[in-house]
Amino acid sequence: MTHLVILFFATFSAAFMATVPPGLLNMNAAKTSVKKGKANGVIFSLGVSTMIMMQAYVAVLISKYLFRNPEVIDLLLKTALAVFAFFAIYFYVVARRENPQKVKMVRVSRKNSFFKGMLLAALNLLTIPYYSGLNAMWNASGWIKFEIWDICTFIFAAGCGTFAVLYLYTVYFKKLETKTHTFSKNSNYILSGLMVVLLMITIIRIFYT
Repeated sequence: MTHLVILFFATFSAAFMATVPPGLLNMNAAKTSVKKGKANGVIFSLGVSTMIMMQAYVAVLISKYLFRNPEVIDLLLKTALAVFAFFAIYFYVVARRENPQKVKMVRVSRKNSFFKGMLLAALNLLTIPYYSGLNAMWNASGWIKFEIWDICTFIFAAGCGTFAVLYLYTVYFKKLETKTHTFSKNSNYILSGLMVVLLMITIIRIFYT
């Protein structure tokens, strides 16, 4: 039971940090809340989180397949290594940009806000490799097993972590709007540093165990 608690908070934190930097999903959730009301922003956020959980499940299936084939177990960790290296560089480059990134606003009506949230989340192709890398890392650390409760905890935590950030954006967007660039830059540096830490841990797991 203890490992499920650790798994939940580790995955929740990873999902939370990955969603913090201002981008298509959280900015649309915030602006939907401003223009259409907080209830509509929450519905949009639920749609996004639902799709994230579906993508997290696909990521688990990919990791599960690799893990249950002994000849590609090394590939599992090497995949995680490549994913963490990519995201470390990606978040650092984004943080180094001087000009704030313009985020495209997609009009969302109350009627279909949930499905619009799912659609926009589905367009983010980086989600599945990100959670595949996390799943591989957690598995190597012994925090997750390919059992039903572990998988459900991982998926639920990914959705909760995402929704928590989107909800904060819907509630506090007006306060954050004037500080978006600084906020985005700092959070991306933190994410880059986190990816470097995970990268180093994965390297140790591959070459020194």
